[in-house]
Amino acid sequence: MTKPADVSTKRLISLAPDNWVRWVTQIPDLTASEILNSEFQWISRESDVLIRVENPQFGQFLVLNELQLRYISKMPRRMRCYSGLAEEKYDLPTYPILINILKTSNAEIPTTYESNIAGLRAIQDYCVINLWEVDVNIVFDQPLPSLLPFVPILKGGEDESVIREALQVLRQDEQLNQLETVLAFFATFVLESSLVQEIMRWDMAVLRESPWYQEILREGEARGEQRGKREQMLSNIEMSLEVKFGSDGLQLMPQIEQKSDLEELKTVLRNIIAANTVEELQQIL
Repeated sequence: MTKPADVSTKRLISLAPDNWVRWVTQIPDLTASEILNSEFQWISRESDVLIRVENPQFGQFLVLNELQLRYISKMPRRMRCYSGLAEEKYDLPTYPILINILKTSNAEIPTTYESNIAGLRAIQDYCVINLWEVDVNIVFDQPLPSLLPFVPILKGGEDESVIREALQVLRQDEQLNQLETVLAFFATFVLESSLVQEIMRWDMAVLRESPWYQEILREGEARGEQRGKREQMLSNIEMSLEVKFGSDGLQLMPQIEQKSDLEELKTVLRNIIAANTVEELQQIL
């Protein structure tokens, strides 16, 4: 029976753990002693890797690597939670790192979680690495084989020649062969899919085991569900306009359909109920 491919985050980092922890922490003499179990009671994630490390200056501590396909606003609180759970489980201080893979916006990504309830503060600092800001040359110079599949989305990695160079490195090592599909996956973000399929192997069975592919699927499902809710809300709005204001009310639908946010549409429906005339509703819109 063929052994399933391992294209997990843990697998990537385990290719060269010493180089990885030195890169993410920028502590040159750091040594990775063990990749630990990162399942915390009710929390189990494929996108994080917890590593026990050692350094003459700081002694033993944990490096918590959280790889996020796209940054989301809940991450600061999550970083605080994950760090606390790791420290509690292994009784070691934690160095948490958030690694964002794909760029979503130009908004500044925070590096601290802070709350203040009645004067009691909770603060968690963490390091942020945005892969689109990482120079692609570091992958080949250090080397950092863990970053090879991400070459297409690194800074300067979008050129076909650079992607082909990463592909050649993967194919030269039998331990890295199965990562070619993940490299192809991220190459589709910067190259035509037809070109990617021409120069690389495209094994969907392997790709489906990637946590990033699964995350893309979940995003698509969420968008589909959101789109379904929006269409239902527009239907409710159209019916309410016709019942309350007749054909005059329906003339507002083109303007209302331009609103994409579900909460905005909920507000529109409430305004339809509250408005006394079409003119009043038009003014509110």
